[in-house]
Amino acid sequence: MQAYKLKGKIDNAGNLVITEPIQIPPGEVEVIVLQIETSTEKATESQPETPKRPTKIKALQGWFEKTQPAFPDFDPDQARWEALKEKHNL
Repeated sequence: MQAYKLKGKIDNAGNLVITEPIQIPPGEVEVIVLQIETSTEKATESQPETPKRPTKIKALQGWFEKTQPAFPDFDPDQARWEALKEKHNL
């Protein structure tokens, strides 16, 4: 799988519009959309306060503070299996 980073926008009708030329052969693609925040105030107001998770490793403290806890029904074995299936084309 090859990854490309492109710029685009969402129009008033809710359609994704890529705003730059693409040099990709025809075929199906998977799209991941990351919305760009326009102000830091808006980002902090919309996100709920997350509890701090303590760690003895100071280098990872900032990373832990930014992550969200796993869903209650999260199955780590199923996640590993899905990752292996994707990695090895099973």
